[in-house]
Amino acid sequence: MLSELRTFLAVVRFGSFAKAGDNIGLTQGAVSAQIRRLEEQVGVVLFDRSGRRAALTPEGREIHSRAEDIVASILQLGTAASESTARGVVVLGAITSAQQSWLIDAIAVIRREFPTISVRVTPGDSFRLLGQVDAGEIDLAVMVRPPFGLQSELSWLSLAREPFVLLVPSSFEGDDWQEAIRSRPFIRYERTSFGGRVVDQFLRKAGLHVQEAMEVDEIDALIRAVELGIGLSIVPLKTTHIPLPESVRVIPMEDASLYREIGVAVRINKKHPTIVDRLIELLEENVPRR
Repeated sequence: MLSELRTFLAVVRFGSFAKAGDNIGLTQGAVSAQIRRLEEQVGVVLFDRSGRRAALTPEGREIHSRAEDIVASILQLGTAASESTARGVVVLGAITSAQQSWLIDAIAVIRREFPTISVRVTPGDSFRLLGQVDAGEIDLAVMVRPPFGLQSELSWLSLAREPFVLLVPSSFEGDDWQEAIRSRPFIRYERTSFGGRVVDQFLRKAGLHVQEAMEVDEIDALIRAVELGIGLSIVPLKTTHIPLPESVRVIPMEDASLYREIGVAVRINKKHPTIVDRLIELLEENVPRR
């Protein structure tokens, strides 16, 4: 039944028997035959074939909700016993801030437990990393949660919430963060990044109009810009950035409920399920909690 289930998932993903066949190397007739066999085995009709697209029936949707877990479990049975001595590369994507401490701690444990597996860390912004996971180019990504839903083939595990704070020059008097934003030049957390979108949406909803000074993606660069007196900035402050320069101080934004969520995006059908699951477990254990 494994091959029929995998073909079934392909039809759901690509929307038609023909497109599924093109992507998994089967003719449309072979795809149809496998789906008929699966329908006979489970005793329900899976697709409404009256339209141009292969639309799931209610029973088909119920089967689909379970099929991905079934396929992943079967594949894992075949790899779990051998992965402790497996050879290969696990490719991990990670935003810059995640690579500075706790991510390496998790990888160190993986190298001890799976000494024949190599781990390659690919840097990038969250948007690019998400696309690489979806395309199967990397096994998982440690990243900022996107402000939209993930593709159906991907799952998300939250690791931590990092609250945003307002950084101002030490010479700035007062602790009213809204007044500070209105009155001083503003250094933006780059708006194409997921974290930057969170800040931009927050400012819009709060009706806070800023005096644009510059826009940059790296948190270290944001801190440096504040230090040099270019303006003030809203940043997700991590322990790795502390202590701050003497010329920079924090104004908390506790009543703003503003944060970015750091987590792991991973394909549901993993290439190295035992190793990837263990790595995710270690990431949960090592990530700093605020």
